[in-house]
Amino acid sequence: MCKGTGWSRWWLGVCLACALEPGRGAGGEPALEAERVYVIRKHDTLSRIGREHGVSVKDLAKHNRILPADKIYEGQRLRIPSAPKPTEAKEGGLPAEVIAAIDKAEVVAGRWQHVVIHHSGTESGTLKGIDEYHRDRRRMEHGLAYHFVVGNGHGMPDGEIAVGTRWTEQLDGGHLASAELNQASLGICLIGHFDRQKPTAQQWASLKALLRALLARCQLELEAVKTHQQINPIHTRCPGRRFDTKLLLRELEGDGGPAGPPAAP
Repeated sequence: MCKGTGWSRWWLGVCLACALEPGRGAGGEPALEAERVYVIRKHDTLSRIGREHGVSVKDLAKHNRILPADKIYEGQRLRIPSAPKPTEAKEGGLPAEVIAAIDKAEVVAGRWQHVVIHHSGTESGTLKGIDEYHRDRRRMEHGLAYHFVVGNGHGMPDGEIAVGTRWTEQLDGGHLASAELNQASLGICLIGHFDRQKPTAQQWASLKALLRALLARCQLELEAVKTHQQINPIHTRCPGRRFDTKLLLRELEGDGGPAGPPAAP
């Protein structure tokens, strides 16, 4: 999890997507992600849980054989409907809709100097969930602090790239402890806690494809790719000790190596 010292509570919350229980795989059809189980916490609602996991209240209720209007209770366990796998990637590993979003943005030459990688510090999460947290709890005017979010199969399909409004509207980031750096730094958040486990193979592939596209679109060199730990003026472990930065850069350079992070022991 991202940690800082001597900074405000606002900063400590930037890398927290939500406080959801980790999903637990229960098998499933090959075309679907593994079913997850969520343990209800105090003040939870079906709409909130649905937003955090990217499913509708209707589907969530139907999957658990309850009505959308039924009361839920702390400690109750809900089965989260399995999410479909992301759209098949095209053109260098990116779905057509992501390529279109990257190309359509009105990027000013020289505006962006860095592309910064973060982890959410949580086991599950979605763009909507992080946006809600940053907007409501962190009081961030534009919500989601990052420009892109990459799913891990818990809340978002594994490897799915969600495009935030900070990219489409070309807004400053909100992911670094420096206004000056935020003005020049794109932020990518991978869902997961990489002090505990490595990114999934699909996340890794999506991250590389996204980085290649952004470097080309913003006319940047590989040196522009940074981790939160490397660039932030206040100490942080983000994106975690199990995120292999050297491997990522080596693969982006095309020096070979494995197709993704080695499997966890």
